[in-house]
Amino acid sequence: MQFPKTIVLGATGRIGMILRKCWDQRAISWQTRKPRAGAGWVVVDPLGEPEALKRAADGCAAILCLAGVVPGRSGAGAMADNIALAEATLRAAAPGTRVLLASSAAVYGATPGLLHEDCPPAPLSDYGRAKAAMERRGAELGAARGVAVTALRIGNVAGVDAILGGWAPGFRLDQFADGRTPRRSYIGVQTLASVLHDLIAAPDLPGVLNVAAPGGIEMGALLDAANLGWTPRAAPDTAIADVQLCTDRLAGITGLEAADNEAAGMVEQWRKTGSDIG
Repeated sequence: MQFPKTIVLGATGRIGMILRKCWDQRAISWQTRKPRAGAGWVVVDPLGEPEALKRAADGCAAILCLAGVVPGRSGAGAMADNIALAEATLRAAAPGTRVLLASSAAVYGATPGLLHEDCPPAPLSDYGRAKAAMERRGAELGAARGVAVTALRIGNVAGVDAILGGWAPGFRLDQFADGRTPRRSYIGVQTLASVLHDLIAAPDLPGVLNVAAPGGIEMGALLDAANLGWTPRAAPDTAIADVQLCTDRLAGITGLEAADNEAAGMVEQWRKTGSDIG
């Protein structure tokens, strides 16, 4: 199957840089706001240059929007840019284009248990609320403009997260009375690249899609697999032991296996592909 002509917005972020390492780039343009070395870069400010963004997206069958504001890197007020970037993406997309918006499992908030795409959003953070609003606005604009939109609720990406990616000497991690550490949905960086590639090439997608490896993984197990030391601390009463994304819908579109959820494999992917990306 020939890969459709695609532009990736927010390509200078950590996930975007991982995709550049993993994908055959012949059919892909990579958006940046400042000139960069290498092939395929398109210099345009999505919020400040709407006409230039439209020209950059002209002829593309798909737009993957990874652009956005993440927690810890900007103030709470900047979170509204997540919505504005989705709007800019949809306005640049011609009718018939497929748009994939990078959302987050943060839209589910502290909802426990297995989380299906039909679970109502219940975000607790400014980031989660901004992503939930982005999803709603993207769906509205997509319907109005004849553009197919899919919000990708991405789980924890091993290495681009607060555990592997945020580790430092003296790292402390919640531990429950039974000895377990928080269990969450994760996905390896190379697995994520493969999944996103398959989603762009798929003939049809639902409006919302969880993106993670099947099952869950303990944060402590991930650090142990990476030989990164950590100190347990008593989990507070508010801590949730197990939160997992249901990946049944995703598994019907792309190949996922139980091995994709092994801590050692995720660490290996990170060290091969993403550990040098800050």
